[in-house]
Amino acid sequence: MVLSGKWGERMKKLAALDPGEIRSQIRRGELVRPTAGLAEGYVQANLAVVPKDLAYDFLLFAQRNPKPCPILDVTDIGSPEPKRVAPGADLRFDIPKYRIYKHGVLTAEVTDIAAYWRNDLVAFLLGCSFTFETALLKAGVPVRHIEQGCNVPMYITNIDCVPAGSFHGKTVVSMRPIPQQQVVRAVQITSRFPAVHGAPVHIGDPALIGIEDIAKPDFGDPVTINPGETPVFWACGVTPQAVAMTVRPELMITHAPGYMFICDIRDEDLSVL
Repeated sequence: MVLSGKWGERMKKLAALDPGEIRSQIRRGELVRPTAGLAEGYVQANLAVVPKDLAYDFLLFAQRNPKPCPILDVTDIGSPEPKRVAPGADLRFDIPKYRIYKHGVLTAEVTDIAAYWRNDLVAFLLGCSFTFETALLKAGVPVRHIEQGCNVPMYITNIDCVPAGSFHGKTVVSMRPIPQQQVVRAVQITSRFPAVHGAPVHIGDPALIGIEDIAKPDFGDPVTINPGETPVFWACGVTPQAVAMTVRPELMITHAPGYMFICDIRDEDLSVL
């Protein structure tokens, strides 16, 4: 990772921490920032929480749409503990920032969800493309939002998800500018991680997937695209938030885009090669 100055030193320290240390800082309110580059080498996850009467439909939706919604863990009804990927963690407190959607409307953005948690809720952790960024960096492929210290840009596309029960909507993608000579390498690297979105869903012209202005992402921050670089788009676990705005469920709790849950499992645990 090519970083310099105080920002670079801070990121190197955060990258070296283990997931438990990162989650402890988050729980104490000491770390409220996008999680790209934190706890390097460990899996990061998107969050979607729904009432149990919608949980089967959401599970089916995720199974039918494994590119944007690859399932890493599902909690027991009413339990905030992700027993498979981070035993002992608490999803009410261990993510830097959450979003609360009621009837499809974003009503709050908070740093814990204790006040919103109910005994009928089921939490889903979905694979996140931040997971494969370590592999990209080790191969010398730049990750611009880490370099610039901002959130990854994300866009709602014209790509339909496969509907399931009450859930339907458009796919959200994240974008990373890749030097043209490294695009094939980026595809090869990310293809090894199907549980965290895998290979890109689109390379090149953003208009072909319904993105009118690449400088104005729907979520996250715009990043610099240098001459000789190609925008590359991966399916994104923010898709359930776009679906929530379309379907308008009574309640859906999610992470804020870019503010992920950091798991105890390592990136290589999800690699197919």
